[in-house]
Amino acid sequence: MQKVDSLVSARWVIPVEPEDAVLPHHTVAIRDGRIIDCLPTDQAERQYEAGQHQRLARHALLPGLVNAHTHNAMSLLRGLADDLPLMTWLQDHIWPAEGRHVSPEFVHDGTALAMAEMLRGGTTCFSDMYFFPEVTGRLADRVGMRAVLGMIVIDMPTPYGTGPEDYLDKGVALHDAWRNHPHISTVFAPHAPYTVSPEWLKRVRVLADQLDTRVHMHVHETAGEVEDCVQSTGQRPLQRLDQLGLLNPSLIAVHMTQLTEAEMDRLAETGVNVVHCPESNLKLGSGFCPVHALQRRGIHVAIGTDGAASNNDLDLLGELRTAALLAKGYSGNPAALPAHRALRMATLDGARVLGLDGEIGSLVPGKYADLCAVDLSGVETEPLYNPISQLVYTGQRERVSHVWVAGRLLLNERRLTTLNEADILERTRAWQARIAPEDTHD
Repeated sequence: MQKVDSLVSARWVIPVEPEDAVLPHHTVAIRDGRIIDCLPTDQAERQYEAGQHQRLARHALLPGLVNAHTHNAMSLLRGLADDLPLMTWLQDHIWPAEGRHVSPEFVHDGTALAMAEMLRGGTTCFSDMYFFPEVTGRLADRVGMRAVLGMIVIDMPTPYGTGPEDYLDKGVALHDAWRNHPHISTVFAPHAPYTVSPEWLKRVRVLADQLDTRVHMHVHETAGEVEDCVQSTGQRPLQRLDQLGLLNPSLIAVHMTQLTEAEMDRLAETGVNVVHCPESNLKLGSGFCPVHALQRRGIHVAIGTDGAASNNDLDLLGELRTAALLAKGYSGNPAALPAHRALRMATLDGARVLGLDGEIGSLVPGKYADLCAVDLSGVETEPLYNPISQLVYTGQRERVSHVWVAGRLLLNERRLTTLNEADILERTRAWQARIAPEDTHD
């Protein structure tokens, strides 16, 4: 018998590759943090000798979910300002609160809260856009989560930096610090076309080419953003980005709720990637990303939660259901985003958009063993005819029981193994008292 570190057996294994496959009574074999085999359980028990064998009798085992757009530390601002349009929300509430409170401590504690929430919802990888990304990187390394750190760029000074040149210098240093890490990588993260001047966007493009990294940016998030750009420059934001050479396969364009047919054709021609944040866009009244039309053109579309300040959660399973239903309602086509494709958006497509599909996103031998298990037993999820449909249309994050990253168990029977939940809650409540001291809700 071959020796492996661990075996994980489940009632259903959903590998994502092939896209619509469901493998009943299968087992994933793990050695040195990677998947070495996926085979029927009875065969696995004859072929492999494991140090640990996790048996999940009524669970679906699937790739860990990929949250392709987050602002993790903003979890500490969850519920601070709700039911407002984007610019009012940002300018009158969020930016002032950040100016008063953002610090390395704020980022550490808010990101710890976000990581705990994401792990308990089956997310193993996130792409973060926020200040003090070096703090996030150190925490992700300690906790064991897979992280893509955004090298933030914005025209205005913040508690993190004095201006674009300072941000870029810090970004390059961040990239150098993590360049050889197996679980942590970096992307340039200019905030948006309306907050980063063309000269600095050109610098970002040049540096991204030199460092062979991607560019993660809010683009066409609202109709107002597009209209303001047309009034001030005579061009839509995507036209300006195209002229700057930023429309290419390295661009990760987030939100994209305002798109013409010609713009979608151009995105397909240039290989731009898109991240869809359905619940945040709905809550802020920002519009609808035309997911079906983008996917028909061959454009990779991933799913992000956005930050918990605008969502107000980091629940990717919930996001899947919203994305699938929204695509059907927006297009008038019930087959616009079937369940298996929605699941792919939060796994393999998320990995593709982040440039990680060679390492994660599907249960294929050779990839890292980033896995999550979802209990599909019980009155809320039975009878069960199609596990993928059940995950997307009835899946609840409270049913995520186990999570592994590179074969390391980070959630065991819903208990976090590398984060202290009681300490996180104590710190979170202390921040609430600092941010809104007049609040009397207990």
